[in-house]
Amino acid sequence: MSALQLNNPNDYVLEATEITIAKHILTVTLDRPEKKNAINDSMSNEIIYALKYASQNDSIRVVVIQANGDTFCAGGDLKEWSGSAVKSESTAPKLGDVEDISLLIRNLNKPVICKIQGNVFAGALMIVTNSTHAFANDQAIFAAPEIKRGIWPFMVMGGLFRVMPKRQGLDFIMRGEPIDAKTAQQYGLINKAMPLDQLDEVTNKLAESFTRLPPNTMKMGLKAYNEQDHMAFNDALPYLREQLKVSLEGEDAKEGITAFFEKRQPKWSEEDDES
Repeated sequence: MSALQLNNPNDYVLEATEITIAKHILTVTLDRPEKKNAINDSMSNEIIYALKYASQNDSIRVVVIQANGDTFCAGGDLKEWSGSAVKSESTAPKLGDVEDISLLIRNLNKPVICKIQGNVFAGALMIVTNSTHAFANDQAIFAAPEIKRGIWPFMVMGGLFRVMPKRQGLDFIMRGEPIDAKTAQQYGLINKAMPLDQLDEVTNKLAESFTRLPPNTMKMGLKAYNEQDHMAFNDALPYLREQLKVSLEGEDAKEGITAFFEKRQPKWSEEDDES
């Protein structure tokens, strides 16, 4: 049974995000700046829809997640959790729950770049830790303050301990105290911290560079990365050996090797497709 074909996200009324698609890049912009981009049901639904749409469309090769305002994301909307939220005007279909965002980002098997212009709190760390890349304003802070609210950041741990060393990660969530962007870089939570005026250029340059790489090989490689991450070493190597064999026999490898010897730029499959 084939998957349901999804419409362009902009066919719907979007209340909590802005979504753009251009030059093979889908950009999700969190757009509740007056609420510090706290994730409510509307934002969750819209992010999930956009990620599922990106997964379904081969013409989308890269996803960028960014935000408007001075805070990247304050985590879950506690007001909505308390049952006092205002009725949503968003018409994006509900295709999952907030915890599915982590799974969708990690299993998208496409580059996902998190562009962090402001502070990151609590559940927002699920977006940061599961993206393939994260770049941040060097003035941003990162915090998992749940312990101070009598809550443990259970869902955050899934991604956090796959990018941050265990001792630093445990200390981070046990104290509930913020760390600065430089420390976040040292701990592996982000790739790099930089002045805010450099963030757009660095992120855009990386996203554009990924669109010029073979999309099928990228997808296959990221899928294998995720699969081997769940395996014991002795099981991972035979699996990866088989994946290498399949890759070498594929059209991307043939084109890449031929282009190398012919001293030209490779032309990857589906290169002319545009979203």
